[in-house]
Amino acid sequence: MLVIDEASMMDVLLMNQLLKAVPDHAAVLVVGDVDQLPSVGPGAVLADIIESGQITTVRLTEIFRQAATSEIIVNAHKINRGEVPKPNQNHAESTDFYCLHADTPDAIFTKLMHIVTKRIPIRFGVDPIDDIQVLTPMNRGGLGARALNVELQARLNGDSEPKIAKYGTTYAPGDKVIQNINNYEKEVFNGDIGRIERIDTEESLLTIRFDEREVEYEFNELDEISLAYATSIHKSQGSEYPVVVMPLAMQHYTLLERNLVYTGVTRGKQLVVLICEPKALGMAVRTQKSGRRVTNLVGRLR
Repeated sequence: MLVIDEASMMDVLLMNQLLKAVPDHAAVLVVGDVDQLPSVGPGAVLADIIESGQITTVRLTEIFRQAATSEIIVNAHKINRGEVPKPNQNHAESTDFYCLHADTPDAIFTKLMHIVTKRIPIRFGVDPIDDIQVLTPMNRGGLGARALNVELQARLNGDSEPKIAKYGTTYAPGDKVIQNINNYEKEVFNGDIGRIERIDTEESLLTIRFDEREVEYEFNELDEISLAYATSIHKSQGSEYPVVVMPLAMQHYTLLERNLVYTGVTRGKQLVVLICEPKALGMAVRTQKSGRRVTNLVGRLR
């Protein structure tokens, strides 16, 4: 029996190759959240399989035990129904979901820096680098992953030495980094997050610790990684983090839609903080564009 998890990330080409490789006597169980972002590649395989009505489908709808008291889960369901999460009026109240309003992108940036580097680590006793993940809709722009990474690196790991600059990015021991492509030789894969342990400038080697394993990179291989204090929401799909902080501004308007916010919120295990322009959050929760991919799988299955 083959179990495919996070099946919303499967595009039509990958699913085709995978099913061809499964022997006829095997069973296949497809598990996924159809409300998350669609696959990067073409198709809407999970949604089409469900919509066709030809494959036995079970939907999980009941919230169990500790999840029933989790505001993360409650608000994720609200977002899915097109309801906008309310801002927290009473900040003394303890919860695992906070929605903070800001009027401008600059105000969002200032709040985000304070919350990630000071407020959350002090109040919740978490490590600002290992435990907090900033998720943003875009890579570019003032609230994009690149700009946020440079600022968070300076504030959280700015004094670390030795520094090396490669492919437009500066790295130092202690930096949080993400692998951007599958490297089968090193056994590190797209989306794996690690911390830089050592930099040997004489040997031109950089060592990254992924969980309990250390992996060496030559300096000319550093185009495979990037800083990961902040990553895009798309990049986070399939991962979970103790704490998620997510900025949403009108400058992200081309990407603002329900499944993006829902995917980001459901990455957080213990705490989720949205810092947003109210108009941007409202627009995102009400918008459903990417669900309308033009595919023929439903018709073929029927």
